[in-house]
Amino acid sequence: MSAQTPTPIIRYDSVPSDAYFFGTCVLDIFMPEAGMDAMTLIEQQGIRMHFPMGQSCCGQPAYSSGHPNEAFNVAKEQLDLFPEDWPIVVPSGSCGGMMKHHWPTLFKGTPYEQKANEIAKRVIEFTHFLIAIGYQPQDKGEPVKVAVHTSCAARREMNVHLSGWQLIDGMENVERIVHDHESECCGFGGTFSVKHPDISGAMVTDKVAALKETGATQIISADCGCMMNIGGKIAKDEPDMPMPKHIATFLLERTGGKA
Repeated sequence: MSAQTPTPIIRYDSVPSDAYFFGTCVLDIFMPEAGMDAMTLIEQQGIRMHFPMGQSCCGQPAYSSGHPNEAFNVAKEQLDLFPEDWPIVVPSGSCGGMMKHHWPTLFKGTPYEQKANEIAKRVIEFTHFLIAIGYQPQDKGEPVKVAVHTSCAARREMNVHLSGWQLIDGMENVERIVHDHESECCGFGGTFSVKHPDISGAMVTDKVAALKETGATQIISADCGCMMNIGGKIAKDEPDMPMPKHIATFLLERTGGKA
């Protein structure tokens, strides 16, 4: 995959009345509550959320593993799910990056090219979307120190680290602690962690050690794959550390919107 120009953080001229939610397969299967929290938070801003029930995978695992034909077959099943001209909110920077930056390449020269390009223009990562609609979280929680992890693709393709930091830094009682290894991979990398478990294990060991050193009482991320990898290491070897929490859940809790 070629390098991509990171998606700039934008502001909408007017707040959309409706938006689609592409939940991603990892979130849908393993952390559906994070997806529900993301949709609840957006709905609290007066926006109607639509969840196409036929959605599955963006095709990234096959694409990043060098299987474009398999990625094509998976991704093309998603193309008819977003017929209205609404934003497509994705609660994962890596999946959002696949849809926004790589679908145009994947479908280039095929009958699906125009539709894929049109959809890619509407794809926006969850934290980007909150900033784009002018969301400013009103912190109602007790003072807390947090550490943030952003997946590699989310950081380099979608600038999710910047939008996540902006939301967290805007909360009065939240102190964000920058950890050593913050820009480094946690070792998940989709199929990388399956193909190279020893290397992946060493990487997540370094990541968790850096997070532990901060003394943060909460670990926040916007990508469920990384949360699973980091959380698995914590559960196995560092039971006194906090488990990672999706930023949607964190924001909803801190603003009093989650019972």
